[in-house]
Amino acid sequence: MTGEAEKPSKDPSPQPSVAEDRWPELTSRFPALRRTVNAHRLVYLDTAATAQKPDGVITAEQDYYRSFNANVHRGIHTLAEEATAAYEYCRARAAQLVAAPSPSSVVITRNATASLNMVARGLEHTLREGDEVLLTEMEHHANLVPWIMLAGRTGIVLKHIPITDEGRLDLSKLPALLTPKTRIVSLMHVSNVLGTINPVAEIAKAAHSHGAIVVVDAAQSVGHMPVDMVELGVDVLAYSAHKCYGPMGLGFLAAKPEILELMEPMEGGGEMINEVYLDRATWAEPPLKFEAGTPNVAAAASFPVAVDMLEEVGLAAVREHEEELAGYALERLSSLPGLVIYGPTDPAERGGLVSFHDPEVHPHDMATLLDQAGVAVRAGHHCAQPLHRRLGVAATTRASLGVYSSKPDVDALYEGIRFARRYFNP
Repeated sequence: MTGEAEKPSKDPSPQPSVAEDRWPELTSRFPALRRTVNAHRLVYLDTAATAQKPDGVITAEQDYYRSFNANVHRGIHTLAEEATAAYEYCRARAAQLVAAPSPSSVVITRNATASLNMVARGLEHTLREGDEVLLTEMEHHANLVPWIMLAGRTGIVLKHIPITDEGRLDLSKLPALLTPKTRIVSLMHVSNVLGTINPVAEIAKAAHSHGAIVVVDAAQSVGHMPVDMVELGVDVLAYSAHKCYGPMGLGFLAAKPEILELMEPMEGGGEMINEVYLDRATWAEPPLKFEAGTPNVAAAASFPVAVDMLEEVGLAAVREHEEELAGYALERLSSLPGLVIYGPTDPAERGGLVSFHDPEVHPHDMATLLDQAGVAVRAGHHCAQPLHRRLGVAATTRASLGVYSSKPDVDALYEGIRFARRYFNP
């Protein structure tokens, strides 16, 4: 069985923008946001770590266990066939969400980190000592550590595009960094610290002129803006379901068919095989070649509900909503004396998150006191230690937005920062 499913047709017409009064209704679908924290309304500003889940996603995962719990691709009984159909429908919807070449171009993984590790290990046999992999100074550890490990095994050379003081990639350095030895260029679409939306299409065009494979970590962009592999001009794209309102434990690796053919499988075992003998084995065709063992079928059964919601709203409208709120957050927080905000000042150049450093309050203290006010943010290095060294700080506080975020949420963040400052400087 190839694991192929019919790809739902994609309406080429633009999605209508969601009316302003629609956002509260959308927010009401997320049960976690109905609770209070420390006697305050929960203000969830940690979507960059994981998005909250709407009722429909939660119900769909429960329905799988209640109604057709079975393993996939292995049984011919009704439950197994229903589970397989749901699993392959998830693959088709995941492909459609990023305009992948076809459902069979999408490998289902645990998360974006697993996907990026799969790429590094899968392409290892194509690299030799002295070959170069070009990354950036702002990468998440998920797109740094796999290549560092690969360099330790193979002797490849890692290079990095630096950032400017404004938090953008310094593309003036790109021509010198791309050489005849460049084999892979791997970068994030949107920075999980700076919020910067990187010019992926421009970098991909330059990389391809040198014959390099282009890999993109889209964990912070998919589900928050339109993402199209063809428009970006990339060869491989990784993302996670849980950051676009789907379940945890589910990720995707979308790649051109020729890349999947080139890659070696990272894990061996059941279902990824064609034939097995006592001393040798051959592999199934992609994508099953990369999917050893029992997958997270329950998560796969529920993810299409999250995609349905995003398409109902319209990803262009989601992007417009988050851009407006990011601009409002920049405006409000920049009015606080001494607060250092990182990344581009133009909200059109950044995703829906704002990281900052308050010289008066340590980030972990800031997050603790904000939590006392019911505001959930993230504090630390956000799995980007090299970037924080470049910024000259050990940690930052990050507020990140979603479809359920609002201007009152940003106001609560602003007041929470003022409360934290008063606490340490009464």
